[in-house]
Formats: sequence, structure tokens, C-alpha cells
Amino acid sequence: MPPATPKTRELDVLATSFKVSALCLAVFLAGCQSNSQPENRAYQADLHMTQSKMQRPPEWLRKAPTAAATSGDIWDRVRDGYQLQGAGDNGTNPRIDRQRLWYASHEAALAQSCSRGAPYLHYIVERLEERNMPLELALLPVVESSFNPNALSRSAASGLWQFIPTTGKYFNLRQTRFYDGRRDITASTNAALDYLSKLHDMFGGDWLLALAAYNAGEGTVGRAIERNQSLGLPTDYWNLSSLPPETQDYVPKLLAVSQIVRNPDAYGLALESIPNEPYFEVVDIKQHLDLARVAELADLDANELYRLNPAYTQRVTMDGPKHLLVPAEKAQRLVATLPDIAPEAVVQWQEYRVRRGDTLRSVAKRNRVSVEQLVALNKLSGSSRLAAGRELLIPRRETGKTTTPLETIAVAEEPVVRTYKVRTGDSLWSIARANEVELGDLKRWNDLGKRGLKVGETLKLHGTGSGTATAVAMPASYTVKATQAAAKTTKNAKAAPTYYRVKAGDSLYQIAKRYNIGVQALQDWNPRVASALTPGQTLTLFLN
Repeated sequence: MPPATPKTRELDVLATSFKVSALCLAVFLAGCQSNSQPENRAYQADLHMTQSKMQRPPEWLRKAPTAAATSGDIWDRVRDGYQLQGAGDNGTNPRIDRQRLWYASHEAALAQSCSRGAPYLHYIVERLEERNMPLELALLPVVESSFNPNALSRSAASGLWQFIPTTGKYFNLRQTRFYDGRRDITASTNAALDYLSKLHDMFGGDWLLALAAYNAGEGTVGRAIERNQSLGLPTDYWNLSSLPPETQDYVPKLLAVSQIVRNPDAYGLALESIPNEPYFEVVDIKQHLDLARVAELADLDANELYRLNPAYTQRVTMDGPKHLLVPAEKAQRLVATLPDIAPEAVVQWQEYRVRRGDTLRSVAKRNRVSVEQLVALNKLSGSSRLAAGRELLIPRRETGKTTTPLETIAVAEEPVVRTYKVRTGDSLWSIARANEVELGDLKRWNDLGKRGLKVGETLKLHGTGSGTATAVAMPASYTVKATQAAAKTTKNAKAAPTYYRVKAGDSLYQIAKRYNIGVQALQDWNPRVASALTPGQTLTLFLN
């Protein structure tokens, strides 16, 4: 017979426990009426099972690593700070056993999750110890996110600690287009510990109830407690049978993980050794920086920089705290070189908030960039409608010396204001089309609002008249494509019109590809045509 493995020993213990439970159940069914309990009785530890197991300590209690064996390892520090083991379960609990067996049978995934937490664990442990909180809580991200700071749940919970948007905002975790505090390693950790501390106080110093509330919400746990009180039942976590199934398993999962971490060898788990020292340091910054350029210029590993700063969702520091988390051994070098590399790593974009009546074309003209550039930078489709208040990335013009390797393209400056006198039969739409301006711009320039036109009225126009070409800084990856598209659009617009009748199955993309023109140009030439074409429609094309 082969020697017993840690897993088979664990299974043997459970098998013995289940046999004892079956024997007790048989005795109960044989007629021990004096020991009967209500059908819906809450969970209570079986004393017979407990006594039999107490003769042989649970697997997770045996052969625990000594301090000498793990000197200088963060895991030993975590184990020394355990406070929750055996809380309300007399050292054994089928619900914990079930979760522990699950994790033990998926040891590779558990080891990977713990390894993924290596950059963050020391910081979390430090903050927990400052508050005298149980260090089992340092393992809560294993249950919440598998220590993936970019994890996003179906309920929109995000980050290591899985804050939903509303709870994140309540704990001052800012969430914008460029920054999500729920993914910020330091900010989200402190917010999570604030939340857990608040719940701990709310539920009379009971950490298990606090954890249940962290998962299900304090209202859900409060109602479960009130229900048990009304039934005359105990109100500790293990007896709240009306909690959601996920919450019923939530605390046992954390306790199971902590028990395996206490004695990983017993479960065949190879925990990566993590030094008991800070993994990262905080480096203050002043400018809006491109993380890719910072990594390149400072000789940092870009993926490591992203992993430590996942809150910068666009990988640029356009919003959020004015600092970066950097590997500790490279922090001083970055501090020393940052003044020199910062000008080269400054983000070359600015934000533009869409106003009522704006279109891609009008925004492009106003900011002296091409429509193609706007589409590429903001990942838009050519037919995207712009909602008022939406924020767009706009290439920022350089005003001083820079050595950033950006190419430039020539874009016309805003021309001098022209005028147009309204004639009989004119409409806003016909004037806008004849003068190649947007209808919304025409209304805004002349403060027309809802009033109609008057014959003889003089309107101001900012048409495409002559202007001075200005160099606008653009990332090289966008320049060639945008320049070619802009040149093609300009050239085609001067050609004689060609008319095309839409056929069944046609799309703007197919027609544009067939005639080697841009979709945006096709839409500009046919502003009243929707993206969904109808057979028989006539399109205007300007071809060579």
C-alpha cells in the first residue's frame, strides 16, 4: 500500500467524521426524542465529532513551520499575527473543512494567487499591524480577487479588495477616465481596512460578522441577526442561516486559506518565499507622465511599473495622486533621474469637454487636429455621436523646447471670421452645407438658439478659408495614417461629384473601401445619411 499523502490524510479525517455523523443520525432516528431539535435549527458544532478529532489535531495545526525555518519571510510574520483561528468553531467546522479541501485540491491556483500578492503583502501587513487587526485579513484579496488588482466582477467590483463604485466613492476612492482609486494599491488597502474597522465596531467587535458584512453589506447581516433574535436563536456568524449562500462560504474561505498558509507543506502547497521587507517605495511626481516612457527612460520594467500602478487606467498620470509606486531598489535612481527624464515623458495630450452641438469635425477644427487623429486617440468609430459633457483626448500643442520623439503634421489655423448675408430661400442647413461648416457651429457662432433666419441678416462663419499651417505634436504611431487620410480627403473634396445609388447589402465601410476613400470623408460628403443605409439612397462622392 502506498504511503498516505497530506491530501489522503485529510480525506481520511473527513471520512471518519462523516461516519460518526451518520452513526449519530441513526441513533437519533431510532428514537432519542429527548435530543430532538427544531427542523430549521442553526448550525452548532457536534461535540462527539469535536472530541474524536481533538485526539488527533486537525491537519492545519500539525507540523506548522517554525520561525527559524522561515526567518525573514513575510509568511511567518502573517502567521504570527493570526487572531481568527477557532473563532466560534471549537477548532473544527465542516464549512471550513469543505473550503479547505477545495483549495487543497487546487493548490496550483492558490500558490499562483499568493505569488501574485508578493509586491503588495508587506504593505498590507504593515497597515494591519498598525491597527492591531488580524493578519488573516492580509489574505482576504486571495478570496476577493486572487490578488489581481485589475480584477473586475460582474457587479462592477474592482481591484484587490473588490470595491463596487458606490462604496469606493464613499471611501474617497476617486474614479475617473484616467484613474480608478479602487485599483490603487495603497489607497484601496487603506479604504478596505477603514471599512472593515467600521464594520468591526458596528457589529460589536465580531470580526466574522464584519467580514460577512464586507461581502454582503451591513444591512443584509443586520437583517439576518434580527431574524435570529426574533426566533430566539444565536446571532453569531455561524448561526445566521439566512445569509446569502456566497456569504455563507465567504468567511470559511478566508479561514481555510489562512489554515493552509499556516501549514502549506501538509497540503502540498509550495508558497513562494517573500522577503519580509517593503517591495515598493513612493516617488513623488509633478507632471502628467506616460508610464511607458518613464519605464523606458528610467530603465524600469514596464510591466512591473503597470502592476504597481494599475489605478492609472490609461497608463498616464493625467489624474489621481501625484506619485508613482516603484520597486524599492530602483526608487532612488528614479528620484535622481526624474528631473532629466520628466520633460521627455510628459503626456502630449489634454482633455476637451464636448459642448452642445459639437461634432467630430467641429472639435477637430477648433483644436487644429484631424478627425482621424481624434478617432484614433479616443478609439471612436467614424460615426460616433458626441454627447455634451463627454471628455475627449486632444493632442496638446508644444509651447516650449522638447526632445520627445514626436512627428508633426500641418493643420490649418482657425481662419479669420467671414460673413454671409441671408437670402430668400436660405435655411441654416443649406448655409452650413454651402459654406462647409457644421450646423451646430453655425448656431453657436451666431447665437441663433431657436429663432429662425431673417432675410438680409449677416451671419458670422468660421469656414475653411486660408490660414497659417501650424505644427501640432502627435505620437508617431498616429501621424502617418492621419496625414494620408487627411490628404486624401482634401484632394477628393476638390474633385467633381460622383453619385452612387445604394444597393442591398451595402454599408458605408464597403462603399468607402470599394472607392478607396475614408468612411469619415464619405460621411462628411453625405451628412444626412445614417450609418444604416437604405437601398435606393443616393450618395455623393468626390473621386479623382
